[in-house]
Amino acid sequence: MGQRALWLPWRRERTGGRAGEGATVDGAGANGRPSDELGARRDEIARMEERALLEAESLATRQADLERRVQALDDRARNLDKESEELKRSKRVQRRELERVSGLSVAQAKQMLLADVEQEAEQQAGMRLREIEEQTKAEAERRARNILAVAMQRLAAKASNEATTRLVELPGDEMKGRIIGRDGRNIRALEKLTGVDVIIDETPSAVTLSSFDGVRREVARITLERLIADGRIHPALIEETYEHAREEIEARIVQEGERAALDAHVAGVDPEPLRLLGQLRFRTSYGQNVLDHLVECSHLAALMASELGASVETARRAALLHDIGKAVTHEVEGPHAQVGARIVRRHGENEAVAHAIEAHHGEVEPRTVEAVIVQAADAVSGARPGARGDALEQYVARLRDLEEIASRHQGVERVFAMRAGREIRVVVDPGAVDDERAALISHEIAAAVEGEIDYPGRIKITVIRESRATSYAS
Repeated sequence: MGQRALWLPWRRERTGGRAGEGATVDGAGANGRPSDELGARRDEIARMEERALLEAESLATRQADLERRVQALDDRARNLDKESEELKRSKRVQRRELERVSGLSVAQAKQMLLADVEQEAEQQAGMRLREIEEQTKAEAERRARNILAVAMQRLAAKASNEATTRLVELPGDEMKGRIIGRDGRNIRALEKLTGVDVIIDETPSAVTLSSFDGVRREVARITLERLIADGRIHPALIEETYEHAREEIEARIVQEGERAALDAHVAGVDPEPLRLLGQLRFRTSYGQNVLDHLVECSHLAALMASELGASVETARRAALLHDIGKAVTHEVEGPHAQVGARIVRRHGENEAVAHAIEAHHGEVEPRTVEAVIVQAADAVSGARPGARGDALEQYVARLRDLEEIASRHQGVERVFAMRAGREIRVVVDPGAVDDERAALISHEIAAAVEGEIDYPGRIKITVIRESRATSYAS
């Protein structure tokens, strides 16, 4: 504005002078065109000067505004520096006060804080690790159950048949006297040669052969049956017949061992272990034939090893031979697992197979996956329903307990344990028990059986409520 005030008087003087000159010029050349062009140019110059003045004023205003902003920013920076210094002083004062109150230095406080954070992190890591372990165990258990289920479903095996003695049929009771012989010489010769007890009692037309050794019992059975068929029984013929029967059983033992190895898909077994395997055809364990058990274990172990990515050949071979020590337990002292391991080592089996054999009952800690697989196959084969027979007393007691549990409930009239204890049929009084109560009774019996009786597999409980209407027409 100041510049414009200084400029305007000079502009008015110049404009007035130009106007006089113009009048002179106009007066001088009123009729000439140069004077008009000069006036237009002067007007244009005046307009340009006006615009220049306006722009100068605008620039001056902007400069002043920028100067004010710069001043404000400088003031704010100084205030911020002052506040920063005050905050630093306050922080130092607070730190000193905290150190005084807590009795700790900054380094000590930092160490305590780090220790607390570390402890909390360890606790959280431990909790997370425990969750992962539980999840892993659950997944491993589910996987193991699936593997065992697949192995058992793919294996079809027969149930056991309890055989502790052999009964030999006689054509008549008079044959008993001929078997005994004069002064008992025939029966003594037979028992001495075969090593079995020949029991002749009141059983009609039958003789019982009893021995802990299944091979001896089978040899005695064949010998006695052939003597009975021949009709002549005397010590010399008994000895001759016994030798023929023994040779026949020896050949059959070799055939049974070779057949078992073939069924289990195991090749290259030494002849002596094969012969011992064949002897197990005539031995049972809890009613389960030992050789059938070994073949079954071999199939189970191979299936599980295949699922787990272990050595199928090692698992199959060790499972087939794991009970081979039972063939000589009456001759060699020690657990059959250890005896069997010594036998297979002596006949060229590799250490992995021998270790799985010696570890299958836990006398030796298993160090390989195949050893654990053999343990599992042995347990599955022995524990599956029907594999091993119960004693008659245990079987009858279980049936009695099942019927007693089902009879406790009010309204029950009759109870029948069926299918070897696999099913209980309960007949209730239709007048005292309605349909809803019948369903509840079945659940209560199932819960009581689960809580009081140990049993393999499942037991089916069926509650029968039957209503009858009777009328007579006369």
